[in-house]
Amino acid sequence: MATHDEPRAAAPPDFSLVLGGPLYQLWRRSRLSGDALELLHRRILVLTVVAWAPLLLLSVVEGAAWGGRVTLTFLHDVALHARLLVALPLLVVAELVVHTRMSSTVRQFVERGLIPDAARAKFDAIIGSAMRLRNSVAVEVLLIAFVYIVGVGFIWRTQVALDVSSWYGVSADGTLRPSLAGWWIGCVSLPVFQFLLLRWYFRLFIWARFLWQVSRLELALVPTHPDRSGGLGFLAQAGYMFAPFLVAQGAVFSGMMADRIFYAGARLLDFKPELVGVVALMVLVVLGPQLVFVPALAAAKRAGLRDYGTLAQRYVREFDQKWLHGGAPAGEPLIGLPNLGNSFAVVQDMSLVPFTWRTVMQLAVVTLLPVAPLLLTMFSPEQLLSQVLKMLF
Repeated sequence: MATHDEPRAAAPPDFSLVLGGPLYQLWRRSRLSGDALELLHRRILVLTVVAWAPLLLLSVVEGAAWGGRVTLTFLHDVALHARLLVALPLLVVAELVVHTRMSSTVRQFVERGLIPDAARAKFDAIIGSAMRLRNSVAVEVLLIAFVYIVGVGFIWRTQVALDVSSWYGVSADGTLRPSLAGWWIGCVSLPVFQFLLLRWYFRLFIWARFLWQVSRLELALVPTHPDRSGGLGFLAQAGYMFAPFLVAQGAVFSGMMADRIFYAGARLLDFKPELVGVVALMVLVVLGPQLVFVPALAAAKRAGLRDYGTLAQRYVREFDQKWLHGGAPAGEPLIGLPNLGNSFAVVQDMSLVPFTWRTVMQLAVVTLLPVAPLLLTMFSPEQLLSQVLKMLF
């Protein structure tokens, strides 16, 4: 049992996926963020003014904001508003949510005693490596180049833009001829959104790389830990901090489906394979990095079963010899069997992954939340309410 005189392990260096990089420094210098990502409302307001408001003004000037001049007007472009008014703010909100929870999550590796003293220097070095990668100027420059060359220049123009006359231009011979608003969305609005989105995927890569490097250390896992994950169960709870990111991704996909349902004759059920694929991919992006601990957890479970099996065998043999075959002195009170059975059962039930199916399903539901309004394209509100009541009662 630890005493107050025993030295406590020093806290690891602060770990944050978001407090660094050129954009973060730009936020601070322009007074759109404090050192701990305060002033969230300012960043959201500025991004909305830069990315969305000019599109509205230019569409009004060109007569494409509403009315019948084009098939897809600005105010009816669900995919656009899902990106810039829902997903974009959520990506900014996700930074604050992840920042407030990430550091405490990483500290638990040390506070739970999972990092032995011999591996502590390597653990701190892993954190330092992750922070240097987060702060990389070259990476963010490459992301910007990728956005303009591939994201806007190819994917949006050929794969995302609808083949109908729209507020952002018309498609002729497979080539988009942009309007003034189309030039703004291609040069400013979409690059801003795509850069922030790709920057999040880069941060998730840093997180995955960090977990992979930690998994290669000699971790002091405890097979009998009540979280049934050797003491790593806190990682499952950490997965929920990425919920705003998942909702943002769901909103983007929901907006794309909405435009095709309303203006290209598609039906919601036509997107069933894509829905399953997107949800599976998003859950894998968030929880998949934790799978690197499977070998360590499997080894800890095998060792636990062996050690507790050996201990239990020794105890019951000695108990049998003492109490059933006359080894105990006369009048000695019975000593109860220690809780070896429960401990052995905990080891047997130990999971090889730090999360549960409940975590998987909850994150899948979070990703699908933005798709829920599209159910109204299949049912009227009255029919939908009737179906819900039938399921409940």
